[in-house]
Amino acid sequence: MAEQKDDIELVEPKKKSRLMLIVIAAVVLLLVAVGAGYFLLSGDSDAETTPVRGPAIYHSIDSPFIVNFADQSDSAVRYLQIRMKVMTRDQKVIDAFVHHEPALQHELLLLFYSQNYDDLNTTQGTQALQQSSLELINEFLRTESGIQDGVEAVLFTSLIMQ
Repeated sequence: MAEQKDDIELVEPKKKSRLMLIVIAAVVLLLVAVGAGYFLLSGDSDAETTPVRGPAIYHSIDSPFIVNFADQSDSAVRYLQIRMKVMTRDQKVIDAFVHHEPALQHELLLLFYSQNYDDLNTTQGTQALQQSSLELINEFLRTESGIQDGVEAVLFTSLIMQ
């Protein structure tokens, strides 16, 4: 009889270790399932919060801007001619721009007249003028049409300095 008790005691630890192994496997599988669910769900929410960008829409200002820098160049005749386009992704912005184009051309001419010829003769000066033009256009559209930062870029398609 004593031998039978020893056999029973040896069988019970094996059953306990198998049960423990099954519990551990179930916990690991549960953690993997929760992690996979979080990964899949968080990926969907990122896609929903990222705005879908539409195609670029360009509008060309037909007449070039021509500026005379006679006062800044010691009586030498200096000219600046700029042809430009604006880029946005919203047709409403283009419609507002076209509606206000005469006033925008006026404001841009005033901006161009206020520049220094020698400063514009550098890449940094031209890029600064491009940025100033973008800010002027967006501020004008914000004031007149309530459009917030609608124009994404101002592109100088031709810039001649003489």
